Amino acid sequence: QVQLVESGGGLVQPGGSLRLSCKASGSISRINHMNWYRQAPGKERELVADINWNDGDSFYTDVAKGRFTISRDNAKNIMYLQMNSLKPEDTAVYYCRGSIATTGIPYDYWGQGTQVTVSS
Repeated sequence: QVQLVESGGGLVQPGGSLRLSCKASGSISRINHMNWYRQAPGKERELVADINWNDGDSFYTDVAKGRFTISRDNAKNIMYLQMNSLKPEDTAVYYCRGSIATTGIPYDYWGQGTQVTVSS
């Protein structure tokens, strides 16, 4: 079984920065992709960014472009999301998702989420 654990959330003022982490552990054979999602109160969960674990190629949705940076440490199985110029509208629970194989076909795993609150 695979476990994903997010950390790094908290309260930050508008214009500030946070760095989220997601640690993958367990019987991991291969990580294909890992992603960051977020869900704000009363809204649907939305994709923020994606990273290919093999080559580090990244993808960002419109809310993240120019402000957020996704990265990974593949030796430690950790994914990061550096968030700069944070706005109140970024307030949400941020979730880690991984396409990860243990034996055979990969499976989608989710973390428990970490709360990000942007407020003065």
